[in-house]
Amino acid sequence: MTTLYGISNCDTIKKAQKWLKTNNVTYTFHDYRKDGLDEALLKQFLKDIDWTDLLNKRSTSFRNLSTEQKENLSEESIIPLFIELPTLIKRPLLINKQNHLLGFKAENYQSFFDI
Repeated sequence: MTTLYGISNCDTIKKAQKWLKTNNVTYTFHDYRKDGLDEALLKQFLKDIDWTDLLNKRSTSFRNLSTEQKENLSEESIIPLFIELPTLIKRPLLINKQNHLLGFKAENYQSFFDI
């Protein structure tokens, strides 16, 4: 089972979805805003992905964090922030079985699915 995680209005998500459809990859889309993001799901991500890799430092949400929040980021402090502001998570996050891929580049998806 392949799951694409992100938010539906993200242009990069749309590119990834188009690539998946064009290449006949069956997937489900989990929209953080509509389907939610809870601590259990987030901890599942964090088992295989370091929180620093998940953090989208280019996002508006990150830029809007206070200086104190940015300076005191840790795995413990980032969990409630990710839940409150899922746009802090790099998009898309693609999970297929136990493998994951962050971001979208067609060549990386091609390799990921060995197409």
